[in-house]
Amino acid sequence: MDLKQLIEDVHKNAVAHGWWENPRSEGELLMLVVSEISEAFEEIRDGHAITESYYSEDPKTPNNPKPEGVPSELADVIIRIMDISAYYGIDIEKAIIEKNNYNKCRPFRHGGKKL
Repeated sequence: MDLKQLIEDVHKNAVAHGWWENPRSEGELLMLVVSEISEAFEEIRDGHAITESYYSEDPKTPNNPKPEGVPSELADVIIRIMDISAYYGIDIEKAIIEKNNYNKCRPFRHGGKKL
């Protein structure tokens, strides 16, 4: 499955599970991405290593353990971005390639940031 197919699959799954029955504002959608980052940070605050994956039982999905940890939360960030991109018809693959190519030409530590 290539990236475009994966994005379509992610969005179809979100639609099938009712996440687009009552569309949210663009701001709310972006904050849902931020909330996934917050959940990743909570994993670290709870003492889990950034690379640690673990699994929990979910009574709603027996025999299908739920992935947990920072890697899973980062996956949720990407999944939300893919879903939003598909909903709005944004070619996120093209945008990533364009931005990466632009970033390659930027000066060292551009923007005056210390670290």
